[in-house]
Amino acid sequence: MSRTGPSRGARTAPGREVLVSGAGIAGPALAFWLNRHGFAVTVVERAGTLRGGGYPVDVRGTALEVVRRMGILPRLRDAHIDLRRLTFLDGDGGEVASVAPHAVTGGVAGRDLEVRRGDLTAALHAAVRDDVEFLFDDSIDTLDQSGHGVDVVFRGGGRRTFDMVFGADGLHSRTRESVFGPEEQFHWYLGYCFAGFTMRNTFGLLRETVMWSAPGRAATLYAVGDDNDEVHAFLNFARPEPPFDAFRNPEAQRDLVAAVFADAGWEVPGMLAAMRDADDLFFDGVGQIRMPRWSSGRVALVGDAAYAPSFLTGQGSSLALVGAYMLAGSLVGRDHAAGFAAYEHGTRGFVTLNQDQVGEGDAMLFPTTAQALEQRNDMLRNLGATPFAEGRPAHSALTLPEFTPMT
Repeated sequence: MSRTGPSRGARTAPGREVLVSGAGIAGPALAFWLNRHGFAVTVVERAGTLRGGGYPVDVRGTALEVVRRMGILPRLRDAHIDLRRLTFLDGDGGEVASVAPHAVTGGVAGRDLEVRRGDLTAALHAAVRDDVEFLFDDSIDTLDQSGHGVDVVFRGGGRRTFDMVFGADGLHSRTRESVFGPEEQFHWYLGYCFAGFTMRNTFGLLRETVMWSAPGRAATLYAVGDDNDEVHAFLNFARPEPPFDAFRNPEAQRDLVAAVFADAGWEVPGMLAAMRDADDLFFDGVGQIRMPRWSSGRVALVGDAAYAPSFLTGQGSSLALVGAYMLAGSLVGRDHAAGFAAYEHGTRGFVTLNQDQVGEGDAMLFPTTAQALEQRNDMLRNLGATPFAEGRPAHSALTLPEFTPMT
């Protein structure tokens, strides 16, 4: 186990020691705001260190105000990936359309941000590392809420009691499973799977995305840097039922993806070969987490653990940032029960509005029939001549309240 930061926050309210599980996006953001409001915060992370690199993520709408209030907006602007174009290809590799990325994603050029996931997590960690305790290479083994707090046994053998525990440990949250039950009851599978990995950039791509599409299948090359060395590769495909047998078996994942794309043209054969050798393959089903409640007793969930919107909406990071701000602020001057209720009351409408974007916008990028694909292509061909609204209303549907930091 590695430890960084102090064991207690700089300004601590008596009896307000809390544990956050997960050091991705929601976890450090929540730790920042909890510390600002006088909590002593410990963050536990299963990985041995922060995860660098990674695919790009978006920070849009209301979430921009969160990072501004955190003081990390300038750093994120410096890390912004300014994609020049998004090019769509047909099944034969011919160009359908080349458009400005914001015309498709619903972002606002010059305002919304797209950054590497590792750049966002690094900025969040830097903003809070001197004020909270981080326990890397460890995780929660068991939780017991039978007393006046939460008794936690860590995988590494440690035992501590906290006033509250927060699950910020992602779509497949172990905290959620241990407190609320199996994931299946909350996971809304959306009919797609995807495999992501990095590969050599032998295509001459620079700050651009190219997507090949056939009914029910898409292959994407995503060049986000100013160098030519590497691209992110994504292979997405429709599948009526989740491939449960493949989720924990990397070789089964590779075999499934290879079978689905076996007859595909364009650069797909080379992508499949690169996938076989990739050491960073990430495979999952596309789904959302929808829960009737985000808290139970002294345990609450935030970010993907509570309300993953799926990558089809592009709002996962933004919901995590906004949810962290709202959860921490809702606890100011309240006990855990009243604070958690206020968090849900103030945040659920925003979450639902963004989750309901599936079926619009980004979800149209992956049509499953020839007719739907042709309709999408016609829409793309007309984008250049058709004005589009700046941003989507859902992205900015919540005006952040002011929560007074503890002094």
